[in-house]
Amino acid sequence: MLDQYPHELNYAIKHYPIPGHRFARSGAMAALAAGKQGKFWEFHAELLENHDSLNEEKILEIAGKQGLDMEKFNQDRFSVDIQKIIEEDLANGKNVGVKGTPSVFMNGKRIRNREIGTLPARIMQEIEKKGKE
Repeated sequence: MLDQYPHELNYAIKHYPIPGHRFARSGAMAALAAGKQGKFWEFHAELLENHDSLNEEKILEIAGKQGLDMEKFNQDRFSVDIQKIIEEDLANGKNVGVKGTPSVFMNGKRIRNREIGTLPARIMQEIEKKGKE
């Protein structure tokens, strides 16, 4: 839908590493570091696929599989800049009442039914509503 409605839609991802997942923060840091090498989405997808087996070794394995410059990757993922992004995202999430992940918001409102199949119809409703304003 982003390709179909590039001027009407904006998709943002925020990092909210849940405390109950030991490697959630490490994964978020790694995804942002991969993004500095143009591989955020690919890395993020691999993290989601491997969320049950995520650990430091798996993070490094994914980075290697993505062909990342490992020295730059390791430097970036522990950088102050990446820590700051995660802290800001966490604060933002707490302010809007995020309790877990994934949390989906559309036009500032939390979407309770997060099933991917329901989102296109909801998006179309919002686009149509916006067009009538």
